[in-house]
Amino acid sequence: MNETSSKVGWLEHISTLLSRKPEDREQLLALLHSAYERNLLDADALAMIEGVMQVSEMQVRDVMVPRSQMDTIDINEKPEEVVPFVIETAHSRFPVTDGNKDQVMGVLLAKDLLRYYSSREAFNIRDMLRPVVYIPESKKLNILLKDFRSNRNHIAIVVDEYGGVAGLVTIEDVLEQIVGDIEDEYDFDEDEAYIVADTDGHYRVKAITEISNFNETLGASFSDKNFDTIGGLVINEFGRLPENGESIIIEDLSFTVVRADSRRLHLLKVERIKSELADTVDS
Repeated sequence: MNETSSKVGWLEHISTLLSRKPEDREQLLALLHSAYERNLLDADALAMIEGVMQVSEMQVRDVMVPRSQMDTIDINEKPEEVVPFVIETAHSRFPVTDGNKDQVMGVLLAKDLLRYYSSREAFNIRDMLRPVVYIPESKKLNILLKDFRSNRNHIAIVVDEYGGVAGLVTIEDVLEQIVGDIEDEYDFDEDEAYIVADTDGHYRVKAITEISNFNETLGASFSDKNFDTIGGLVINEFGRLPENGESIIIEDLSFTVVRADSRRLHLLKVERIKSELADTVDS
């Protein structure tokens, strides 16, 4: 086959694929998966397109940080009390309340606290507050993302049907539904660390850690013939994509899912178990 006929065949292949007009969401997804199987889309592109489609059907309540888990700053606290909390939680933005979480006065940017070190006497948290954006729990994520972009805003307070604070949502929460979990410098102490030993004898292991690296660090002997990463090995042992909190024992190691989303496994907690327990489980 010469080069010209090869190009014609490829163009006919594309034309045939695109001529199948999907009539519903299922057919569209089937078309996308067909494109992936034919190497017209890579796995990341397919996952992102599926994420975009998913976002259009999701509401804020599906991804928001619940009220009970919100990290807030009380307006009555002194700056010297606020700074350690900001450093510990490592967020870039904080709702500032007055007594309780239903009274959100504004949003404090962590970077604005730098002014406290330049002029402590003149520093006043009230003067640093940014306006609060309130949104309902039922707001669609695709509309919220558009609002975030047009208003150049990164955080919103979510209110319930009675006007009480139900939680908060950030632009990162929305984007993660499209591109997967967005890790930053606080997920691990070092960006390049794929395996981190905790003081309690556990290990925090990124799912994308290569099996050879995992074996070398933990003294394991898993084969990398069928899977390149430890996440792929764990998913295969489960026989499906596991959810947060699920555990499985492989050889003499216990794997617990610390973080996973609807498409990917991100972080594992690994612990070596006693041989007696392993024998009991295997039998």
